[in-house]
Amino acid sequence: MSNSPFAGKKLAVIGAGNMGEALVRGALGAKLLAPTQITAADPSPQRREFLAGLGAAVTASNREAVEAADVVVLAVKPQQLAEVLAGIADVAADKLFISIVAGAPTSRIAAALGGEARVVRAMPNTPLVVGLGATGLAAGPTATAEDLKLARALFEAGGIVLQMHEEDLDVVTAVGGSGPAYLFYLAEAMIEAARAEGLPGGLSRELVAATLRGAAELLARGGEPPEELRRKVTSPGGTTAAAIEVLDAAGVKARIVEAVRRAAARSRELGRQ
Repeated sequence: MSNSPFAGKKLAVIGAGNMGEALVRGALGAKLLAPTQITAADPSPQRREFLAGLGAAVTASNREAVEAADVVVLAVKPQQLAEVLAGIADVAADKLFISIVAGAPTSRIAAALGGEARVVRAMPNTPLVVGLGATGLAAGPTATAEDLKLARALFEAGGIVLQMHEEDLDVVTAVGGSGPAYLFYLAEAMIEAARAEGLPGGLSRELVAATLRGAAELLARGGEPPEELRRKVTSPGGTTAAAIEVLDAAGVKARIVEAVRRAAARSRELGRQ
């Protein structure tokens, strides 16, 4: 690991939930860090025990984890952030903070940590857990190029990273962060329809999962826009056309656009709280 950007550095993960765990797994799997370089802090004994099973040091004390770290990942819920920052502010000097807290601007985090803290803000999504995440990344005003390099390496261990201006992260939250839920919502409906048409539940789920995975791969290859991919499936007068007519009549596309924009607005609201 001598050529890792994290060589000689200690990482603290504050909040060992699903995303915190995914980052630890990704870093270990990519050999960015050794288990001895990682400390995970969480109030849950069960979560601490689980992360200890990956080889990381664990603690119930955020302060203890931060004090020993060079890089700190903030992976707590938005409503917990103020309390967490207040508890570690006096040991925050000269550390890089990487926040995945939805809606929380770098300026608020830096101010709570004394005003000069180096903060990088990230918005990953849950496919990070399986190494297929999509993360938006933005630097706060005092973050350095080296800070961005470290943050990028951490999230690239679990998927792709898109670097951008911080004001664009609310859109990333709505599209990428919340996006998996939209797809799962669609999957629920497709499975329900398949069952209603008589296909057994296990087969329905397997068919829908494979269909969505394959369609996503076609889109990811980037050769054609989604409109053209959809056109190729939609023969005039055929089964797909009949389904699309129902969706168009119900204004489904407009409602999806409205829903995503509402999610972006909510992210901005969280940033003002």
